Amino acid sequence: QVQLVESGGGLVQAGGSLRLSCVVSGRLFNFRALGWYRQAPGKQRNLVATITISGNTNYVDSVKGRFTISRDNAKNTVYLQMTSLKPEDTAVYYCQFVPALRDWGQGTQVTVSS
Repeated sequence: QVQLVESGGGLVQAGGSLRLSCVVSGRLFNFRALGWYRQAPGKQRNLVATITISGNTNYVDSVKGRFTISRDNAKNTVYLQMTSLKPEDTAVYYCQFVPALRDWGQGTQVTVSS
């Protein structure tokens, strides 16, 4: 059984930074790509950053150059470093495998004030 526990969210002013962390339990961590997804109020959940087993990364255009995804395979942890945050980045952020499994963690709220 896989568990995903996100942390690191909070309230930050526009232009600020946050670092999200996600600890992943279970044996899949070293065998699957991982991603950070986000869901803004009233909108669907979308994938914003992906990292493969070998460390290759991919980002949606709206976060490219501002967000950096990384993983520590020894700690079963995936990170999302977010800089130059904008109000439109406000959302609940989730980590998950790519493609996503059925069960999701509780997410971590990121709120960016203007």
